[in-house]
Amino acid sequence: MSLVRINTKGEVTLPSLVRKRAGVDVGDLLEVKLESGKITLTPASLVEQRLEEGLDDIKNGRTYGPFSSAGELIESLEGNLKKRASQRKPKRSR
Repeated sequence: MSLVRINTKGEVTLPSLVRKRAGVDVGDLLEVKLESGKITLTPASLVEQRLEEGLDDIKNGRTYGPFSSAGELIESLEGNLKKRASQRKPKRSR
């Protein structure tokens, strides 16, 4: 058993061995429950994590659309691909 301290912001650092055994890493989501006076942390499923990321994207305006047609959607996707390609740094030759 490991003892951990709650800091002034209410944060707790999980020991590295516990993180490794639980299979959690930086940025992972944990479900927190209070049951019979015990606090339990359970790793969220991949679906829950991706849903949380998607909701965060919507909240912060990182969305496209709405589109009136499939053609508009495809045009938007192609435009975004071109923009990304032009922003990439060219690879230096050796």
